[in-house]
Amino acid sequence: MLKKYQLKRFDWFSLLLVTAIAGIGIVAISSATYGTDYYVKRQVLGFATGLVLLLITAFVDYHFIARLSPLIYLLNLGLLLAVWKFGEAKYGGTRWLGIGGFQIQPSEFGKLFMIIVLAKYFDLFKEKINQPLVILGSLILIGVPFVLVLKQPDLSTSMVFIVLFAVMIYGAKLSYKYIVAVLMVVLPGGIFLFGYIQRPDQVLLSANQYRRVMAMLHPENFPDIYYQTINSMQAIGSGMLSGKGLYQGKLHQYDYLPVPESDFIFSIIGEEFGFIGCSILLVLFFLLLIRILLIVKDSPDMTGRLIGMGYVGMLTAQIFINIGVTTGILPNTGLPLPYVSYGISSLWGNMIIMGLVLNVSMQRTTELMRRKGEFEAY
Repeated sequence: MLKKYQLKRFDWFSLLLVTAIAGIGIVAISSATYGTDYYVKRQVLGFATGLVLLLITAFVDYHFIARLSPLIYLLNLGLLLAVWKFGEAKYGGTRWLGIGGFQIQPSEFGKLFMIIVLAKYFDLFKEKINQPLVILGSLILIGVPFVLVLKQPDLSTSMVFIVLFAVMIYGAKLSYKYIVAVLMVVLPGGIFLFGYIQRPDQVLLSANQYRRVMAMLHPENFPDIYYQTINSMQAIGSGMLSGKGLYQGKLHQYDYLPVPESDFIFSIIGEEFGFIGCSILLVLFFLLLIRILLIVKDSPDMTGRLIGMGYVGMLTAQIFINIGVTTGILPNTGLPLPYVSYGISSLWGNMIIMGLVLNVSMQRTTELMRRKGEFEAY
C-alpha cells in the first residue's frame, strides 16, 4: 500500500500548476459572488482539504488503489443509485446528495472512479484487449454508470464518460480495425441522432435538454434560454484585451449570467481579465495536460499509463465543453471548469485523480532510474 518515496521525485511543477489554476478560480469566484465570503471560504476550504487528499493519494501506491477497483465500482453504482432514489433537484436536474448539511455530486466522483476501474480492467486483459468479450465487458462497465448519469439528467457528464472511455480503450491498444469499424457506425449514427433529437417527439433528451439544444440551433425561437449564451459572449467580448478589472464586471452583477461562480466562471474571467487573463488560464491548462502526457509517456505499466490518459481525456473534455458553452459553440449543459468553478465535489474529484497521476510520476521516476542503472551496468 505505502512505498518509500523521496520528496525530490515529487512533481512540484504539476502541483504548482494546479494551485495557480485553482487560485485564479478563487479570485474569479470572489468577483462572481460580489465579494461575499461564503462561497470564497468554502472554495478555499475545499482546496485545502483537496490538497490533503491529493497528497495522500500521491503517496499511496496506485497499484493498491487499482486492486480495489471492484469495490470502487460498487461504490460508484451505489452513489449514483442513491441520487436516483434520494437525490436533491436543482438547476433542472437531480444530481446532488445531501449528507450532513453538505451536498455532494456523485457523478463528479464517478469520473474518477471509472478511470481507476477501467485502468485496472484494461491492464488485467491487456493480452486479450481485442477479444469481443473483453470489449463487451468494458462497454458494460462504462455503460451502467453512463445510463445512471444520463437519467439524472446530466448530458455533459455523460459525454465526458464517453470521451475518457474512448481515450482509455485507445491507450489500451485496441486494434485499429475495431476503431475503424466503430467510426463507420458512429459517424453516420451521430448524424442520424443529431437530426432525431431536433424532432419535437424525440424521447432521448429531457424537455429541458431539448430546449437548450434547440436554443443553440435556433436562438430566435428560444430567446428565454439563449439570452444566457448571448450575455456570456457579451461578457467575454466586453473584456477586450486586458479586462475591466477585478470586481468591475457588470453583466454578472446584474444577474445577467446564471450560476456565474460555476457554469459561467470563464465569462467572469473574460470580462474582468480580458483576452490576456483567458489566455493565461488556457496556457496553464495546456501546460498541465502536457505534463500529464509526459508522465504517461514514461509510466511504468499500463495501469499507470491509462490513469494518466483517462485524466487527460476527462480534463480536455470538461475544458472544451465548459468554454464551448460560454462562447456559444455548445448548448448550455452545466459542466464545471476543472479547478476553477465553484464546487467541492468537482474540486476534490480532480485533486484525487491528480494525486494518483503524481504517484504514477514518482514510480515512473523510480523505474527510469532503475533502467538507467541497468544500462550503465551493461
